[in-house]
Parts: sequence; C-alpha cells; structure tokens
Amino acid sequence: MPFRARTAIFRWSLHTVPYRIHHHQPHSIHSSSSSIPHKFTSLAQTQVYGESVETSDDDGFLSWLERKAGCRISSSLSIGKSSYGRSLFASKAIKTGDCILKVPYRVQITADNLPAKIKSLISEEVANVAKLAVLLLIERKLGQDSQWNPYICRLPWQEELHNTIFWNESELEMIHRSSVYWETINQKSQIERDFLAIRPIFECFSQSFGDITYKDFMYACTLVGSRAWGSTNGLSLIPFADFVNHDGNSEAIVMSDDDKQLSEVISDRDYAPGEQVLIRYGKFSNATLMLDFGFTVPYNIYDQVQIQLDIPKHDPLHKMKLELMQQYFVPSRKNAENLKHSWNIFTIKEVKWPKGKGKGLPQSLRAFARVLSCTNRQELDDLVVEAAQTDGRLGRRPLPDVNKEIQAHLMLSSLIGQLIEERSAAIMSLEESSNSSSFCVRVPVRRFMARDLLCGELRILNSAFTWLENYCLSST
Repeated sequence: MPFRARTAIFRWSLHTVPYRIHHHQPHSIHSSSSSIPHKFTSLAQTQVYGESVETSDDDGFLSWLERKAGCRISSSLSIGKSSYGRSLFASKAIKTGDCILKVPYRVQITADNLPAKIKSLISEEVANVAKLAVLLLIERKLGQDSQWNPYICRLPWQEELHNTIFWNESELEMIHRSSVYWETINQKSQIERDFLAIRPIFECFSQSFGDITYKDFMYACTLVGSRAWGSTNGLSLIPFADFVNHDGNSEAIVMSDDDKQLSEVISDRDYAPGEQVLIRYGKFSNATLMLDFGFTVPYNIYDQVQIQLDIPKHDPLHKMKLELMQQYFVPSRKNAENLKHSWNIFTIKEVKWPKGKGKGLPQSLRAFARVLSCTNRQELDDLVVEAAQTDGRLGRRPLPDVNKEIQAHLMLSSLIGQLIEERSAAIMSLEESSNSSSFCVRVPVRRFMARDLLCGELRILNSAFTWLENYCLSST
C-alpha cells in the first residue's frame, strides 16, 4: 500500500515572516490539573467555574460548511457558546486516535480566492498575510452576497481582539520592559507598509468595495494573523477548525493530507461527551500568544526571554570584538529570517536544573560573555586559534583562566539580575496601579495578560540567575 504523506500545519506566526500568525480570537486552556485556567483567557474554563455552556450547531454553521464541501466535516464535534466566544465540544465519546474533523482544501480560504483582476495588481512583495486580509475585507464588504458570509459574519469584531497592536499607550507601557513592546511597534510598521502598497488598489475599486481604511486593514491582518494556518502549500483559513482552542500540552495538531486534499485532526486523548476538545497551535510563549492571538496562559511552559548584550563603547578592544562578534555570532537561517534576531540578541528558556548543564541558557550567550571579558588582544587571538582547532565556534569552551571564566559569567549574572529587578518592579507597579483611579486600561483582560507575560519572564530569568550562581560557585 503506498505511503500517504501527512504534513503538520501550524498556526502561522507573524514572527516567522513580516508578521506572525495563529488562531482566531483564540482562547487557551492550560492542561495541568494543578492550575485553574485564567478567567479571561479560556473558553473551557466555564466548566471549571460552573458557568453554563450552550452547545449547539451555532445556527447551522457546520451544516452549511458540509453542504459547501459536499462531505462530512465532523460527526463527533459540535460548536459550543459561552460568554467568551465559540469553541468545539465533543458531541459523543471520542477515543485517542479518532479523526475528529476533516476540512477539504476546497472549502479553505487562501489568497488564490482573490478576484483575478485584484490579484494581478498586488505586488509579489506584499506578504501572504496582507493578501489574505484583502480577501477578507472584500468578502466582508459583500455581506450577504459573499459565498463565505456564514463564516465571515462569525469572525470576532475588533473590539473583541486583545492583540497588542490594539493596545493604547498606557496599556503598552505595562509591557515596555519586554521585547513584545518593540515587536508590537515593528508589527504595526509592517502592516502600515503593506497597506501603503495595497491602498492604490483599494482606491481603484472604491466604487465596488467602498473606502477601506488603514484601521480596517490592520483589523483584517490581525484576523488572518490569529486564525490562519501555515503549511508547505501556503497560508489558509480553515472554517470550523477556527473554533478549536489551544492547549500547549496537547499533542493534537492540524495535519495536511495532500493526497486526500484535506486538513484533519487526530485526537490525542479520550473525550467524554460535552468536554471541550483542544489542540496545540504550536509551542508558543506568552509573548507570541499575546502579540499574535490576543491571549496568554498563567503558566506557559514555552515562555522565554530575549536579552541583548552590547560591547561597551569605551572598551579599547571595541572594534576588534565587534568584528569577531559579527563574524562568529551569525544567527541561524531560521533566526536570520526573523527580523527581531541579530548577532547580539539571545533567547533564554527556563533552566530546568540549578546545577549541571544550563538547558535553556544558550551556549552562544556564554561564549559572547567570554569574548566581552577579554582585556587584551592576545586573549582574543587565543579564542580565535581555539575555534580554528575545534569546531570553528568562538568561545564555546571554558576559559583556561578560572577567574576570567567566573568573571564572564558574573557579568551575565549581573545583567540578568538587573532584568529581574526591572520585571519585579513592573509587576509591583502593575498591581499597585490596578487599584488606582488614574490607571487607564480599557479592558481588564489586558492587565492580566501583562501580568502573565511578566511573571513568566521573571520565572525564566530567576532560573537563569540561579544556574549562573551555582556555576560560579562550583568553578571556584
């Protein structure tokens, strides 16, 4: 029997290309039984808090989609409604390994669905996200005349979205210590560039579609960014799959089957009737979740922190160190495509063990610190010779001088200590200001999101600081 290839597809992330993408105004559930999901970030926690959940066919949406597809989409799922939005629930008992939904490619929405006269005018330089956003705007303007109206009219309104690009200045100030702050600004800039490239096309067809503003375009890009799925075939919106929520611990993902021309989900566990069904969008940190999806989880096992190291301008070896850094500390191809990565920016994940190897503490970061700690040309030359004699990477081995090795890691410890103080102060300020009448956060959920982000980053930094302390002590 011939092998049938299935490809995992994931919520697109705007961190991957110009922007990043994932789920519908998504909501998430943390699967740990020891943790109650955040009140504002989960649909399914209605069961936890005892709130009633209405399960129905959501006014015949699934029936409409199955008629359009000409086949059964799902016989085991139903759309549920709560005060937080839509989600998918088991309509009958589901077993591990059951295929719980199949959505044919022909009822998935891609940029190929754009009218030919408009598609031909859009530059290839415009991101696929923006192209799909244009299609959403056109279909929304068509209203009842759109073939996708039952789907389009169920998309969340801008007021329901909590992605950070919709936060006001005082709300963004809550997270200004995090890299998400600058990523938000960069994402807005990218959307604006795409809008300027596409606006002449909107103006040409204003009689058909009316005026489409930058605000409209940003909203549409965010919908695509939070709901679309990326695969080797490009970017697509998958109706019905849009309603399934995220659990970072789930092993169930959307799979693409090119032979059968459909996307499907295989259950990774048993579900009782009425239980919410969850999948994993990807292994995303709270920074990614809040920027792209507009939600966070209270304890995110994928949290991480970006830190930046700079060579002091007054360093006599500044020029030589800079040349070495740029030569040896080249981002991987994956990171090079991500505009937020450069040779002096490092990502720290949680260090699982206070002693031993620093899992999550990048070796490249420690190597960078060793280079910074050099005080004369001979020390730098020795590092270059060592790299040539080993694997070609600079500063990956402990320095021969133990005191220098400790000094390099104390430098990191000092930097991380400062970041810990900043995050701690930001969290304290957040808690104090939440009780102040002058505190201007339009939507309370955003304050909870900011706290989830900062607390997660603080946890990561504390784990790195503890590991560095232990390393320095054990090196003496």
